[in-house]
Amino acid sequence: MKGTKTWKQIKDDLYGKTGTERRDNLEREAESFKIGLLLREAREKKHLTQEDLAQLIDKKRTYISRVENDGSNITLKTLFDIVEKGLGGRVSIQIDI
Repeated sequence: MKGTKTWKQIKDDLYGKTGTERRDNLEREAESFKIGLLLREAREKKHLTQEDLAQLIDKKRTYISRVENDGSNITLKTLFDIVEKGLGGRVSIQIDI
């Protein structure tokens, strides 16, 4: 295992240490992507199509697709609409300082 690097070490080498602009952008993009995946997973658990979900929250199917593939441009209002009105769930947000 000599010479093996951890994922954090690889990110440090490629994107800089935590707190640098490039690394912070990477972390934000990863969290945005994760939001999209979580929404897709929840929709599929409810056996809803993107079209079904879009109709429930008065959006277009293409918008749901964009959110699921890249959650970075979603507003909080839309996030709450998707989760609460569309999926019957609850949003929980955590801030780490």
